[in-house]
Amino acid sequence: MSSPTLFLHDHPVSSYAQKVRIALREKDIPFNRAVPEGLGFGKDVPTLSAANPRLEVPALEDGDLKIFDSTVILGYLEDKYDDRKKLLPASPADRARAKMIEEVCDTQYEAINWAYGEIVWAQRAEGELKDRLLDQMKHQTATIQAWLAEKLGDREFFNGDSFGYADLCVAPMLHRSVHFGFGPAEGSPLDQWHKRIQQRESVATTFAEMEEGAKVVSKGLKMVFIDGQGKREFRDHRLEWLVKSGGIDVVLEGLKRNNIRFSWPPAA
Repeated sequence: MSSPTLFLHDHPVSSYAQKVRIALREKDIPFNRAVPEGLGFGKDVPTLSAANPRLEVPALEDGDLKIFDSTVILGYLEDKYDDRKKLLPASPADRARAKMIEEVCDTQYEAINWAYGEIVWAQRAEGELKDRLLDQMKHQTATIQAWLAEKLGDREFFNGDSFGYADLCVAPMLHRSVHFGFGPAEGSPLDQWHKRIQQRESVATTFAEMEEGAKVVSKGLKMVFIDGQGKREFRDHRLEWLVKSGGIDVVLEGLKRNNIRFSWPPAA
């Protein structure tokens, strides 16, 4: 009896979901995917809530098993499909290095990219405040990219000699910076790495999905979440980024207008 095909609760623009899609494609694991109806509106999402009470993507269903969080999902895929391409490097030191890179990308780096969507796409700030926050994005992005360039060194890939776990964790975050115009310097090792990984079908396909999705999100974010009834989730490192970068007024205005929300479980 064959195993059921995996099902991924997904969104094309989510950097966390992109990590999982690249991993599935690298390991050549069949999967189906869909964007949950009503995702991000701050209301119940019946098709997603059983898999993830946080109402966030990605979430993965494998038969009766339902798991969420991109790092947890990647670990599950690596453990269950250990007869397929191994994404984590072999040595304990290199594994720790890969997971450290993932941690920085999933927290500090993702928060900056998310903030761009809120400030520019959703137009939560204007004038001097917008300019100040954009300056912070550029400065902090450059700082993280310098750190990543140091970790890459003279290697072909972050994982070592071949594309792997660390690379698929960096890929969606750096590509988002490039999309926003905050990419690494032309011809730099980090820029060359970014071009090199796009020669892989798994990455090229995932990036193409992101670019198409971004066309829709960039046009509709303000209309749905600011002018409409939606509520964007302000959480953990994203919220910290706004506060430390001088955007506390963005948070306060969101509370005033009731168009932001916080993580599960909800307050009583």
